[in-house]
Amino acid sequence: MLVIEVVAAILKQDDKVLIAERNRGQFDGMFEFPGGKIEKNETQEEALIREMLEEFEIEIKVSKFLMKVEHTYSDFKLIMNCYECYIVSGEIQLHDHHSIRWITLEQNDINWVPADIKVIEELRRQNENS
Repeated sequence: MLVIEVVAAILKQDDKVLIAERNRGQFDGMFEFPGGKIEKNETQEEALIREMLEEFEIEIKVSKFLMKVEHTYSDFKLIMNCYECYIVSGEIQLHDHHSIRWITLEQNDINWVPADIKVIEELRRQNENS
């Protein structure tokens, strides 16, 4: 089975996190934490910084590792390394998504990409324990 390893940004602002609506492929129209594939000779953090610049024209600071999600779809296995981040500069411009939303952790009306459900659940757990 094909294994794809990616990074995802948990961009925080006040009490909200950024999610992005996919605009193509199997999960078109569903929401995810933005990110992408790691290129050869690139660290996970470098990949995340590059992806945010390419996808949104923003510079980010990677704050800390949050979690690793492994999710098996029908045709591939996804390994997603998630990092808490914040925006350093730039105004969000959409290049790879239909839309973005800043949501609170309590919002339940989101049509999530399946692997990302584990991330929002972990964020909610951490929020309850803080």
